[in-house]
Amino acid sequence: MIKFYYNLAPNPMKIALCLEEMGLAYEPVPVDTRKGEQHQPAFLAINPNAKLPAIVDGDATVFDSNAILLYLAEKTGQFLPGNTPAERGALLSWMMFVASGIGPYSGQSVHFRNVAPEPKEYAVNRYVFEAQRHWGILDDRLSRNRFMLGDTYTIVDMAVWGWSRLLGVVLGSDSVTMFPNVQRHLAEIGARPAAGRALALKDRHAFKADMDDAARIAMFPHLAKKVI
Repeated sequence: MIKFYYNLAPNPMKIALCLEEMGLAYEPVPVDTRKGEQHQPAFLAINPNAKLPAIVDGDATVFDSNAILLYLAEKTGQFLPGNTPAERGALLSWMMFVASGIGPYSGQSVHFRNVAPEPKEYAVNRYVFEAQRHWGILDDRLSRNRFMLGDTYTIVDMAVWGWSRLLGVVLGSDSVTMFPNVQRHLAEIGARPAAGRALALKDRHAFKADMDDAARIAMFPHLAKKVI
């Protein structure tokens, strides 16, 4: 059985959706980042980067959400496009677009808008602009396609869903109306039974809710020590 190390952040939720869509047996293992559990030796042995998610599948250990999506899709043969060079190229391109653009810029937008101390105007402008730019590219793609790779629902859509659920947190409540095609895509995936089962993980474990000083240091270690 697959061990799935998770919390309720966007990247682990992609994997929850994927596991549910694929009908794979898995054991969810909560890792509470506000308590610093990601820095414990047992978890660092699985993911030395101290980030979620990660899976252990027999002898295979995989971390990074997009790597896990690709691993599970190739393992099962599910939720992949055709195996032509054109379709494979589109799959890899849009997967990496989410991995290197949507995720990082959205995450930094949340951080600098909601967490970082002043002065932060430059950083907020930088990351909000880039997050909006990336979501605009994705919205344009979805204006011409039902799913990210055309008419076929794939792991790329799962990768997008992890973040699009929280678009209002990333860019503010007005962003919900800025990207109508993203919202249409989100609603279609959200109506799938697997999405409901994935979201039900929130009821399986009570993660620490308070963002106190200990949680800030656990999640942002640079606050506790100078990085040289």
